[in-house]
Amino acid sequence: MDPVTYPIGPPPGWGPPHGYGPPPGWGPPVRPGIIPLRPLTLSDIFQGALGYVRSSPGATLGLATIVVTAVHIVTMVATLGALAAYGRPDTAHSDVRPTRALGAAVAALGGSQLVSWLGGILLSGMLTVVVGRAVFGSTITIADTWTRIRGRLLPLVGLALLEAAVVAALGGAAAVTFAVLTAIGSVPVAVLLGFPTALATLAAAVYLYTMVSFAPVLVVLERLPVVDAITRSFALVHHGFWRVLGIRVLALAVASVIATIVGAPSSIVGQIMAAGHSSTGVVLAGAAVASIGGAIGQIVTAPFTAGVTVLLYTDRRMRAEAFARVLQAGATAGPYAVEYTDGLWLTRAV
Repeated sequence: MDPVTYPIGPPPGWGPPHGYGPPPGWGPPVRPGIIPLRPLTLSDIFQGALGYVRSSPGATLGLATIVVTAVHIVTMVATLGALAAYGRPDTAHSDVRPTRALGAAVAALGGSQLVSWLGGILLSGMLTVVVGRAVFGSTITIADTWTRIRGRLLPLVGLALLEAAVVAALGGAAAVTFAVLTAIGSVPVAVLLGFPTALATLAAAVYLYTMVSFAPVLVVLERLPVVDAITRSFALVHHGFWRVLGIRVLALAVASVIATIVGAPSSIVGQIMAAGHSSTGVVLAGAAVASIGGAIGQIVTAPFTAGVTVLLYTDRRMRAEAFARVLQAGATAGPYAVEYTDGLWLTRAV
């Protein structure tokens, strides 16, 4: 007897009831480049921040190498100069050497921090151009990036100096408050009363840092002046403050771990070179070797953190301004209609 067979699958003519199923014109989210053109998840943001580096490695890593190397050279010269000043014998005025060394160290630290701040803002602005192109699947060279960014360098420098001034003002206010409390009372009282002041200063710094997160991106992509960029950044971040803060902190934590791992070998070598040696030359050589690992770690991680910031900005516009429709319309022009797609970022909600 032949075995009985049963048909597999729905009966002929079967289908979902009328009115069910995907709506007309439905399809998966448009994704011409590194992100889907819809409100982004954390995974979308992190994958996109890595994806644009893979799509334009020359522009991203090349720009990061140029800027980070220049910044590290300046900061190392300042730091090593301070160390050399401390180590230089001064038999005629041996009592002033500690004061001179302290002044040199403070000046070197302040100058190097300012240069690092400026370099970070400039690099972020340059990489913003690369991410803006990568959203539409376009690549870009270092030369093209420079052409796009050179007209925005002065606003970026102005923004960096303004932010540095605000940070210095907050730190100075906290220091002055502690000094006044110490002068009018005992040190324990100053510490007790100064601790809430320090917390309030830190909270204010974190708040302002988060609220102006998108200002460099707005200076570059929307070509806004500094004050307008800061105002618009406040408006975009306002209703998504905790999400922006959380994702940026997570991105910085990931970047910090990666930079530490990458820079660990040269840091260890530098410490071994300097350990047990009183010679200024050996100490300087060890510090120089240790800084190489820090520079490499920053070159690797700076494009990632810059990409996260730009994609967070893109996500906030898609959530607050229905910007996804604008990007989707631009995606139909193809990845090489760069003049058209660059102009889409200028669109702002009225």
